[in-house]
Amino acid sequence: MWSFFARDPIKDFNYELLPENQEKSGIWTLSRGKRKTTSEPVSVFVYEVSQGTEEQTQLAKAALKRTKTLRHPNILSYVDGLETEKSLYIVTEPVTPLAAHLKLQAEKGGASDLEVSWGLHQIVKALSFLVNDCHLNHNNLGMWAVFVDRAGEWKLGGLDHVTSDQGDSISLPPPKVINPDLERYDPPESPGNGGEKWTGDVWRLGCLIWEVFNGNLPRASSLRSLGKIPKQLVPHYCELVGANPKIRPNPARFLLNCKSPGGFMNNSFVESCLFLEEIQIKEPAEKQQFFQDLSENLDSFPEDFCKHKVLPQLLTAFEFGNAGAVVLTPLFKVGKYLSAEEYQQKIIPVIVKMFSSTDRAMRIRLLQQMEQFIRYLNEAAVNSQIFPHVVHGFTDTNPAIREQTVKSMLLLAPKLNEANLNQELMRHFARLQARDDQGPIRCNTTVCLGKIAPYLNAGMRQRVLISAFSRATKDPFPASRAAGVLGFAATHQYYSVAESASRILPTLCTLTMDPDKNVRDQAFKAIKSFLSKLETVSEDPSKLAEIEKEVTASAQTGGSAATWAGWAVTGVSSLTSKLIRNVPAGLEAPPAENSSALQPAAGPVTTNTANKGVQQDKSYVSFQRLRPLEVTFVRCVHHHGCLIKKTFTIMKLFILVFAVRENRKYISNNHAFTPSGLSKAELAKKKREERRKELEAKRAERKAAKGPLKLGARKLD
Repeated sequence: MWSFFARDPIKDFNYELLPENQEKSGIWTLSRGKRKTTSEPVSVFVYEVSQGTEEQTQLAKAALKRTKTLRHPNILSYVDGLETEKSLYIVTEPVTPLAAHLKLQAEKGGASDLEVSWGLHQIVKALSFLVNDCHLNHNNLGMWAVFVDRAGEWKLGGLDHVTSDQGDSISLPPPKVINPDLERYDPPESPGNGGEKWTGDVWRLGCLIWEVFNGNLPRASSLRSLGKIPKQLVPHYCELVGANPKIRPNPARFLLNCKSPGGFMNNSFVESCLFLEEIQIKEPAEKQQFFQDLSENLDSFPEDFCKHKVLPQLLTAFEFGNAGAVVLTPLFKVGKYLSAEEYQQKIIPVIVKMFSSTDRAMRIRLLQQMEQFIRYLNEAAVNSQIFPHVVHGFTDTNPAIREQTVKSMLLLAPKLNEANLNQELMRHFARLQARDDQGPIRCNTTVCLGKIAPYLNAGMRQRVLISAFSRATKDPFPASRAAGVLGFAATHQYYSVAESASRILPTLCTLTMDPDKNVRDQAFKAIKSFLSKLETVSEDPSKLAEIEKEVTASAQTGGSAATWAGWAVTGVSSLTSKLIRNVPAGLEAPPAENSSALQPAAGPVTTNTANKGVQQDKSYVSFQRLRPLEVTFVRCVHHHGCLIKKTFTIMKLFILVFAVRENRKYISNNHAFTPSGLSKAELAKKKREERRKELEAKRAERKAAKGPLKLGARKLD
């Protein structure tokens, strides 16, 4: 009757076993499992009492006891356990048998010596803990007793045969009694015949090392053949499998030997792993130096180790250790190994928090490396949490931060909303292009505007682009003028035929006699491009609608700006802070503040002429200020629907004459050259210097004539 009310303990077990990927591990069956409440992955070792012998059941109970009581970072971590009349369960951290792990690594090209060196370091350290601290003998060390966790770290398990070197009240059968195949791993001497308490375990450690590099050990005599064991490890390996048990080293001594200069475990990976294990007790200066050096070493570290061991430490160091910007470079390197979901969950919250920091070093590194994480940022986070902090960089006193802030807009623009892109960003661009005292930053602003043009709405493009690029063509910095010309060429599809003829070509023609040859070359190319466009419409007016189809096109949602403007990539990448420092004197003056760059143009703006009934009169009225030949050209386009080739030839001739006249005016107005052969800036500087010398000479003469002042006298000059 009471059995009716008894509960099955298996039903109360908080873990669920997954049927796939079950593996045999000694007397145990290793299964993957998960916690029922949180779905957290675990490994479950199951022993069925009905399928084992009395001796095996005794070993299973001993293993459950040892796994539960022995706690060490390099010993398999115990999570939970259950013992019933039918079976025993040991729940541990999720692991994979070493043999299966090495097989998987072999398919990828083989495990690296760095990974193996750290794995062996962990197993020897666990063995040293058992022997020297707990006074225990493992008695079962081998490939079957080593497991690998998600980070690729090796853990010592197989605690079935652990005994005390001081004698146990219960004697356990040796491994070869349970599995006769394990006899080849026994040391040559008989038990208790000379040697120290660890001699048997270090012999089996030598067998483990042989199998890691050479595969399954066929017989004990094979240990004499070194095979693929690395040369740095050979002398220490030979000590482990020496015939004389008295010369076999203590595990702690073996560890020191391998970490000596030139040893197998003396490398950057082992040193980094040891530092991470003790990072909580390290000084802040040591942590800073470690994270700076870590970035260079990460490329040689195993991927799983970076994801599950290094990444948590980096996040903790930023969150609680005040590590600052130094963690960014290694953090983004590790981020390459994460899936999109993992990146969104682990790294994006940290990045959002970093942007709110006032640390300039962190801000500039975030901007420089934005390309690595921008695709994981959603539009809501960019507009509400990141952009409001980024825009402060436009007004920063440090030129490098202003420059990086401008460059970052190439990546942020596709994710900005209407208000941030077309209003807030354009306001900052207008101020930078008109007032910034650094020529390269003004140039970069022009370049960036050209690249983000597809994301602006049609109305903003009409008001901004021509004004901005025209303003750039009058900049005292040559690269800015070149950027303005190239901006016109790269965004040609957004201008109507009328705008090209009346506003853009006259602006470009003034640059055909620019003092800088690169600007002149770019201007001639752009003029030819726009003339070709006009000539196409002249030959076939029916193509007007097709040519102007993108003038009023809707803003793009992202993805195209990085492909069509090779000039922008070159401009942005070449104009760095180094260029800011090397700008020649006289070219750093900011443009006049009363300019109207990026400000909405006054008066009606010509748009697509497809709807002739509505657009016709406005186009005509807006061109009343043009010269007769230009008016004729516009009237022909809009009223007659065709152009006479002779009229267009006259138009070309007019443009050339206009270019020469305007260039003379441009050169005269800007005083690019003077009769003395000096530029206006050089001439003004020379006059100021002469005036200063005259004033100093006069002061010296007056002082010499008066002599020293007497007490109480008043100085008149």
